[in-house]
Amino acid sequence: MVRPGPNLNMIIGANGTGKSSIVCAICLSLAGKTTVLGRDDKVGGYVKTGCDKGFVEIELFKSGGNVIINREIHVENNQSVWKLNGRICNQKTVEEEVKALHIQVNNLCQFLPQEKVGQFAKMSKIELLEATEKSVGSPEMFEYHCELKNSRSKDREMENVIKEKTSYLEKTKQRFERHKLDENRYYEKQRHLNAIELIEKKIPWVEYETTREELEGVKKERDKAKKQLAVLKQAHMPMLTKLQSIEEHLKPSEEQMKAKSAAIKEASSKCKLKRDQLDRMHKDIEDIKQAFKMKQTEEEDQTKRIKNIILMIEDLKVVLAEVDKQPDVTPRITEVNAELRQIQTEREKVQKQKADLRQEKDNLSAELRMLEKKLTDMNNVMTMKEEKLRGRHRDTHTAVEWLRQHRDLFSGNVCEPLMLVINMKDHRFAKYLENHISFNDLRAFVFQRKEDMDKFLFEVRDKMSLRINVIIAPTETWSRAPPSRHIESLRRFGFFTYLRETFDAPEEVMSYLCQQYKVHEIPIGNEQTEAMIATVIKEPYIKVLYTKDQKYTVKKSFYSNITSTKNTTVYPSKYLSITVDAEQKRQLEQQMNVCRSKLRDIDERLNIIQNEATALDRRDNELLSEKKNLLESKGKKRQLEQKISTKQDRLKQLEHSGIDLKKAEAETKKKIIAVNSKKKSVVTTLIEQIKLQAKLTMEKEYLALEMMGLLAEKTKLENLCREGTSGLKAMTHQCSQLEESAAQLKIQCKENMERAKSICKMQPNETLPRNLHDAFSKLPNTLDELDAMLNEERSRAESFPGLTKKVVEECNKQAQEIKQLEQELTEKNAALIAFRQKMSEAKEYWLTPLKQLVQQINKKFSDFFRALECTGEVDLHYDNEDEYDKYGISILVKFHESSQLHELTQFHQSGGERSVATMLYLMALQELIRCPFRVVDEINQGMDSINERKVFDILVHTACKERTSQYFFITPKLLQNLTYVEEMTILCVNNSSHMLCSNEWDESAFLQRCQQKKKVQA
Repeated sequence: MVRPGPNLNMIIGANGTGKSSIVCAICLSLAGKTTVLGRDDKVGGYVKTGCDKGFVEIELFKSGGNVIINREIHVENNQSVWKLNGRICNQKTVEEEVKALHIQVNNLCQFLPQEKVGQFAKMSKIELLEATEKSVGSPEMFEYHCELKNSRSKDREMENVIKEKTSYLEKTKQRFERHKLDENRYYEKQRHLNAIELIEKKIPWVEYETTREELEGVKKERDKAKKQLAVLKQAHMPMLTKLQSIEEHLKPSEEQMKAKSAAIKEASSKCKLKRDQLDRMHKDIEDIKQAFKMKQTEEEDQTKRIKNIILMIEDLKVVLAEVDKQPDVTPRITEVNAELRQIQTEREKVQKQKADLRQEKDNLSAELRMLEKKLTDMNNVMTMKEEKLRGRHRDTHTAVEWLRQHRDLFSGNVCEPLMLVINMKDHRFAKYLENHISFNDLRAFVFQRKEDMDKFLFEVRDKMSLRINVIIAPTETWSRAPPSRHIESLRRFGFFTYLRETFDAPEEVMSYLCQQYKVHEIPIGNEQTEAMIATVIKEPYIKVLYTKDQKYTVKKSFYSNITSTKNTTVYPSKYLSITVDAEQKRQLEQQMNVCRSKLRDIDERLNIIQNEATALDRRDNELLSEKKNLLESKGKKRQLEQKISTKQDRLKQLEHSGIDLKKAEAETKKKIIAVNSKKKSVVTTLIEQIKLQAKLTMEKEYLALEMMGLLAEKTKLENLCREGTSGLKAMTHQCSQLEESAAQLKIQCKENMERAKSICKMQPNETLPRNLHDAFSKLPNTLDELDAMLNEERSRAESFPGLTKKVVEECNKQAQEIKQLEQELTEKNAALIAFRQKMSEAKEYWLTPLKQLVQQINKKFSDFFRALECTGEVDLHYDNEDEYDKYGISILVKFHESSQLHELTQFHQSGGERSVATMLYLMALQELIRCPFRVVDEINQGMDSINERKVFDILVHTACKERTSQYFFITPKLLQNLTYVEEMTILCVNNSSHMLCSNEWDESAFLQRCQQKKKVQA
């Protein structure tokens, strides 16, 4: 039971005595989430190990009656039973009651547990402002802020709607202007269409009048043509009678002319036939003479060939005599054949060796490709690891790429981040190692030498501004450090291996993990271990252990010797589950090197065998060439004898096949005489036919002269008759045409009248209405003018394409839409102005008190820092006064005279400096805070003694004033000779197995013994 005082409560106790248990109890009893505490994600994990349930009770001051909250926690199902003032209720009721008392256990400005001290510096400006508003602002301040943030979004939405409406209105007006022009053009087009309709109505009437006038003219011309035709017929009769007489005399003469022409043609044909016979006979004589000349030439050629053959036979006999004198080459041919067979045997042997080596080379190449593929697959796994690192922490991945390009800058070993170089032997164990090692170390580079680490930090962190972690490996190796107990001695508890045995890593990495994380001392168990956990945690040599899904941390109090156990859930692995078997990879690389070495040996042996084969081929070609020459020498005599025999046979054949030229000459003369005899008979017949043809030609000429006189007279009469006849025919044709024209025009007049009345929608017997008559009078009276006017109106009407009555309807519709849009815009602009006025009022209610509040905090914070001989400021940060979601609180601090003000972040300041700044900011809120109490757990652990003393004085001075909220400050130790005041309450936590119960404690006796001890020492 803890009974705190109304002001500052100093809760002091050694580590492990249960100070933080008080903080956990306060949080859990006020319905706080387990994530606020950061110790265990399950509420059952806060119950003492070995117990099935536990409870916590808290009493809160409230005017009108205190509030008592009781929470009973059940481990089995992680459920809680709540009681409010003795009555069972649900968690929501408790949360509402806590909220009504302005208690916010999830606000780091009010409730800062030990595990969340570092989170304060990580808070963004915006988060810090919201936490401050909730802690020290009026109840309406945070609500106004939330309302302004939501209103700003709504303001943008309304403004965007107005812009969209305005833009749409402008576009609609532009479309309306275009449609208005189309409407005017539509009416203009209608005027032209009405004019076209009127012109089209008048044209049939003008056509009718034109046709009727043309009909009257045609009738007059027809009557005049009939009178002229009768006069011409009377004058033409005498010339026709004389022309008929001449034609009767010409008919017999024409028949005689035809007979003479046929006889002349027949005689001419016979003459041509005889001339052709004479030409053929001349050609026969030439052929006979040419045949004789060819026989003479053939005889001369044959004589020359006989002489040439005789000379060739003599030359061959001379060569044959020389060949008979050469020695026999048969023995040498036998020797060459034997050597060739030996070379062939050796070549087959070499080819077999070459084929065997090539088969072996192909097998090794295939094996090497398979090994390379396996190695590539393993390297792809490493690529997946790198992608995960880049997604989780891009700066570290960038530093890895830089290291690979500049590894030659370092003299010692430099290991890439642990998550890349650690290789799990079995991916199932990855979750244990990943839960055991912090992520900051997983992404850290490991250096063998400090100078390499300094060089790397200068290049990567200082120059490239990359956020990275580095580790210096231990000077003495720990990688082979043996565990304190052999794993066989732990198998009875279900342990089967140590954490170090589940992975491979470089020497430096393994050494660091063994020294820092004691991976060689962390056993891994199974379900049996989980079942025996109560026994296992009693073993004195086991500090940390893993079961299937849990991590157990065993701590023993230095003061009470009591063992406390903390268990957390082992989460699945995110990074180390991607594994590569390093031993298998090393074996693959060795196998690849062996294959490459064997391939190089085979290539050398193939080159040697190839040289041997080349030498054999060269010797084989030499022997074959020699054999060819020997065979040619041996067969040359036989060839010469055969050639001489063949030439002698040919000579005999030529001598017996000669030609008798005298006999041939006599036969040629005889043939020429026979042809000349036939030629004489043909010439006689030809002369007779030529004479007959000349006689018939003369008779035909006399007859032609006689006919020419008659034809001349006939031609004269025909010309005279033709002139008269053409005039008669023309007049007759003219009369016919005029008659037809009159009939057609009459019909056309009737059709034009009917069409004109039909177009004007008149009855057959109806006369032209007065209104049409007046309209027609304003138009031209000729068809050409009307056609020109009609074409002009049509062209003007066609210059307005696609215009229909819908244009007018669309124009009217858009005018109505524009009117409606203008009305909507007016209403929305008025609504936006009213809304902004309301926002302006809310801003005034929020921003002015907020600025005053920040000024007060800044004054307190600056005073506190000035007391530390440092500089600190608190500023309300914003870029745009209307961007309410971007407002934040910026904490600026300077701890050294030589440095400048820097924003409080997790990167610029050390851990102790962050603790001082956090503590002083919380103290600046102390007098302003409206919550009943505040809790700060072990925030002074990173401070130096000077700052800790000064901060403690500020804490005492601030938290012990009147009208301040209750304050809980938890610490395991305090400096000596600190300032204490009566308003403070000191709560000492000393739980152990050897301590007295609280009801047996005698405070006065303890103080007396202390005073006596001091007197003795003095």
